[in-house]
Amino acid sequence: MDQIVKNVVEGLGTSSSSELIIFVVSMLPVLELRGGILAAGMLNVDMVRALIICMAGTLLPIPFILLFIRQILDWMRNTRFVKLVHRLEEKAEQKSQSIEKYKTFGLFVFVAIPLPGTGAWTGALIAALMGMRFRHAMFSIIAGTLTAGIIMCFISYGMLGRIW
Repeated sequence: MDQIVKNVVEGLGTSSSSELIIFVVSMLPVLELRGGILAAGMLNVDMVRALIICMAGTLLPIPFILLFIRQILDWMRNTRFVKLVHRLEEKAEQKSQSIEKYKTFGLFVFVAIPLPGTGAWTGALIAALMGMRFRHAMFSIIAGTLTAGIIMCFISYGMLGRIW
């Protein structure tokens, strides 16, 4: 992931502000907050400022995903992207099995663990396909994203080494 973040940061260039770069990186589906925090570390952005910007970037698309992803997937089924829709639904179905048992708390844990394949975008997709209530899904995703952000800050800014 480090190399992807580095390429995106270089691609956005030096003409953009560091804050804008980490905001954009945080909005990207695969990178999300984890990538934004890594980019902030590369760009020497203050940890608290980076966490706030990355949270905003990651959470901005989430309400739209929760509200409109079903309609978008239905529309995509009638296009040449039908295979992509099936892949997304299969992936979400596989991951939703671990979440379904615990619902809101399960979604929180899923989003909070900063590993590849987890995060706010995937969590929102799963919540929407499970038919989870918007309010519960948003609460879980916000809390999970904040937790993942704190974990990533401890890792990326070397705080674990200072604690131990």
